[in-house]
Amino acid sequence: MQLTLDLDSEVPIYQQIRDRIVEAIASRQAREGDPLPSTRQLAADFGINFHTVNKAYDLLRQQGVIRINRKSGAVIRRDAATGPPEATFVDDWEERMRVLLAEATVQGMDRQDALRRCEALLIGFEESS
Repeated sequence: MQLTLDLDSEVPIYQQIRDRIVEAIASRQAREGDPLPSTRQLAADFGINFHTVNKAYDLLRQQGVIRINRKSGAVIRRDAATGPPEATFVDDWEERMRVLLAEATVQGMDRQDALRRCEALLIGFEESS
């Protein structure tokens, strides 16, 4: 799994790490059971504070995407083949989607364009496998 971060972005680094890992899982570059780099290793690779990586990993853990074990480190817990989403996921996801669609509407994106772009992204994840 290759992670790319923009250290000059306004998006916090921990959020970029979280997002890139989720995208890697969605595109099947990483699968359930795959280990993630240690927080210290990932921090060293990017020249960032390991607490930043800890924050990203903790967020992924809270969201049920990874599990963290003192012996084995961080391991991917869920991928597309794991089964249906957990009960609370859909409600949280819908809230985030509502905001994204509201932003698109405010910026003048029409319904068909928004749907077409969503469809293209989903197809991209499916074609990655």
